[in-house]
Amino acid sequence: MVKNEYYGTGRRKKAVARVWVKPGKGKFNINKRKIDDYFPRKSLQFIISQPFNLIESKSKYDVIATVKGGGLSSQAGAIRLGISRALLKMDQELRPTLKLAGFLTRDPRMVERKKPGLRGARRAYQFSKR
Repeated sequence: MVKNEYYGTGRRKKAVARVWVKPGKGKFNINKRKIDDYFPRKSLQFIISQPFNLIESKSKYDVIATVKGGGLSSQAGAIRLGISRALLKMDQELRPTLKLAGFLTRDPRMVERKKPGLRGARRAYQFSKR
């Protein structure tokens, strides 16, 4: 039996994306909405479609993603990682291509915590000499 639906999890900052990739016509369904409705900025749509552009098969697969947490940019990054991991489960020969582009690396950068005695993580209160 051939499995025709592949799953990948992507994370970035506080965003977590659960992504299913299956053969289809190139439709993106994110939180039960079309990609144009969920991500109005073209730059975020481009980030999500980067793995497909790299392997030159955007119109061959449908993507269903549920994503929560974080902002739109981090959600787009999480979906990209989820798509890349799902494509990797589908075809292991894509690993060198995706790895070289940096799509299989989880971005470890997180918001630095606020420190006591400061206004933010590093921002101190204004110093008055006199």
